[in-house]
Amino acid sequence: MTASPSKSKSKSKSREKQAKVRKPLPTVPPVAHGARELPSVQVEGYSLQVRDKGGFVGDQASQTAFREILERWRKRRRKGGDDPLGAVHSKLLSKKVLDEALQEKKASEAADMLHGAIEEFAEELAYVTGRFLKQPSWDRVERVVIGGGFPESDVGERAILQASAMLEEQGVHVQMGRICHETDDGGLIGWVHLVPPVLLSGRDAILAVDIGGTNIRVGVVKTRVRKAADLSMAKVVRREKWRHADDSPNRTELVRRLAAMLQDMISYCERKKIRLAPFIGIACPGVIRKDGSIASGTQNLPGDWESRHFHLPTELGKCIPVIGNEPTVAMMHNDAVVQGLSELPFMRDVRRWGVLTVGTGLGNVSYTNRG
Repeated sequence: MTASPSKSKSKSKSREKQAKVRKPLPTVPPVAHGARELPSVQVEGYSLQVRDKGGFVGDQASQTAFREILERWRKRRRKGGDDPLGAVHSKLLSKKVLDEALQEKKASEAADMLHGAIEEFAEELAYVTGRFLKQPSWDRVERVVIGGGFPESDVGERAILQASAMLEEQGVHVQMGRICHETDDGGLIGWVHLVPPVLLSGRDAILAVDIGGTNIRVGVVKTRVRKAADLSMAKVVRREKWRHADDSPNRTELVRRLAAMLQDMISYCERKKIRLAPFIGIACPGVIRKDGSIASGTQNLPGDWESRHFHLPTELGKCIPVIGNEPTVAMMHNDAVVQGLSELPFMRDVRRWGVLTVGTGLGNVSYTNRG
């Protein structure tokens, strides 16, 4: 029995509709965790472990090191009288408290102490920067950007300016300045330069994670590519920060909380009609292998992150298997590399440049621009 023309036509339209619904997803290239060869830049080296007689030189120019220097100044002051910064240990003093003491209009003992600590730390930062500039992967670096949490304070900015002046006096001619973005945003925004372009087609934003020794930041990053093709206008439209160091979670608890933070970001995008790419970018301290495992450098994180049995992209993929009905692609890279890439659109006037991230530890990365 032959089907009527009207029924055949109806079935044909139905098949066409199903074909549109079942249209295969674009092929996503294999995820290159820790990639060094990028379309517009070559990552020359990162997470270098430079040593001197006292150990790793990076330990001398971290936020932890600055707090230790300040505490030594305060101990000396206590021998002759009261400590103008009170009884709270230096590692617990907020940046706001330090900046307020530094900015007092009248000269104060607290400000004098801070100026002394800043100058001493600036000497260390200049020394460490000089040591990195002597490394083969930092050869001919023209500009050094300081990222991490330190430069977002007045204390940090003054230390950077003084370190730059010290290097110049030593005959080391390198431009030195702070990161352009808010430091909480830099480690998230950098992911727009790493996400596979095919995943961004028809999408507005990506999910990004920045894991540090003290804080974890999760955010929604809009590419805003229509406003700037070079992604210089990329913006974090929602961000959440968890100071995990205060809660002392184990590794499993940290991953669970991180997944919950990401799920909250997905729900936000659904409410705001933000078209989210099926992608999670994870910035983490340490050397990242091509398979997404971590070779070294996670000593400030809770638990064993360098175990061959632990793979963070896979763990998050289990918690969030799909985004917008599409399989989730999770990619790992070093946190200094990602934060540095947020500066990429502003580094086109130099060929070689480097980044030092002054946080709980000191991260480092150097780049060569292509073209």
